[in-house]
Amino acid sequence: MADQFEETAPAAGDSAQQQKRGGGGRRGGRGGGGGRGGGQPREVLVSKALSKLLRHQAENAGLKLDEGGYAPLDKVLAYGPIKSLKVTFSDIQAAVTTSDKQRFALKLNPTAAAAETSEELSTEPSDWLIRANQGHSIKVESAGLLTPLTLEAGNVPAVVVHGTYFAFWKQIEASGGLKRMGRNHVHFATGLPGDEKGVVSGMRKDAEVLVYVDVERALREEEGIKWWVSENGVVLTEGDGEGVVPCRLFREVVARDEGSGVGVLWRDGEKVGELPEGLRMRAPPGKGRGGRGGGGGERRGGKA
Repeated sequence: MADQFEETAPAAGDSAQQQKRGGGGRRGGRGGGGGRGGGQPREVLVSKALSKLLRHQAENAGLKLDEGGYAPLDKVLAYGPIKSLKVTFSDIQAAVTTSDKQRFALKLNPTAAAAETSEELSTEPSDWLIRANQGHSIKVESAGLLTPLTLEAGNVPAVVVHGTYFAFWKQIEASGGLKRMGRNHVHFATGLPGDEKGVVSGMRKDAEVLVYVDVERALREEEGIKWWVSENGVVLTEGDGEGVVPCRLFREVVARDEGSGVGVLWRDGEKVGELPEGLRMRAPPGKGRGGRGGGGGERRGGKA
């Protein structure tokens, strides 16, 4: 989930501080997301490398995305950090079909699709296109990548919620709302991880603060704020002209853990409570203060 104090997109190059951790730096770019394997399973390294390229570094890598955010798979496999992992077509299929958050989509390119006559689909990478479903910091046209949410279409989810942490809450309030920062959008889920609706993406499982947003009100009153939904069910918005989802659109803000002692913080766009004194607040692993955190959210926190 991207707001100003928790999830910012990775920069094109890793910081010196990252290179110091664990002693060793990049070693040929393995994994594309963490600089080091760190004992992580191969499928995690592949997912991180794909995420970093397709969400953040395609332009720097000379990889052209189409209007839907898709890139030629053969060129993706030739990208250094991915090539160093010896990623196969089967690895790509696994990354697409087994991702718990449905991060990627794969489709035949138009030429191959038109020529396809057999019952068995091609396994040639040059016949396929791949994209990240959301989470981009590089410029991708929302209209080509996402489905708009509108009152006319009647497709606004009943629940739109952003997850954050106690450690970031006061700063979020002070800044006037949720910010997209280095990414193209602020991210929201349509329910809580693990609930009966089978929500797969849009929120970290360890989120402490739930920010429910009134999207229908936003569509009625905030003409400058557009809302979208990705193929994997994540609700997204660029925010207003400043890249902010303002606090006045907060339907309700509560602690996820009812036993935390935190009451309702906001209701119907009005502040109604404060975090209690003495509440334990610390940034979760992979998230730093001062607007940087999300770079580590993908690189260090294992969230590909």
